[in-house]
Amino acid sequence: MHLAILVVHIVVALSLIGFILIQHGKGADAGAAALGGGGGASSSLFGSQGSSSFLSRSSAILATVFFITSLTLAYFSGATDRLESVTQIDTVTETLKSAPADLPDLP
Repeated sequence: MHLAILVVHIVVALSLIGFILIQHGKGADAGAAALGGGGGASSSLFGSQGSSSFLSRSSAILATVFFITSLTLAYFSGATDRLESVTQIDTVTETLKSAPADLPDLP
């Protein structure tokens, strides 16, 4: 389960980076209007408002999924079996049993 959420998290993160890099800034519309390049053909593909609403809505959905997977991964990393006491560690007793017997007595 942890691995599946991690894979989804990485795919969503890379997709989110791609969607953000594809978007153009608010100042790009003013520059295009001043130079006379309206770009009417590209706006008909995504609707009357252009690609900005499609890309911004997709980015918002991906950001929400990224946030949810981040919280889920944080929950799973904190839900490991924790020791309540040092006496629960088995390795301490094993190392004491394997100590060499020819050690001198302490003064």
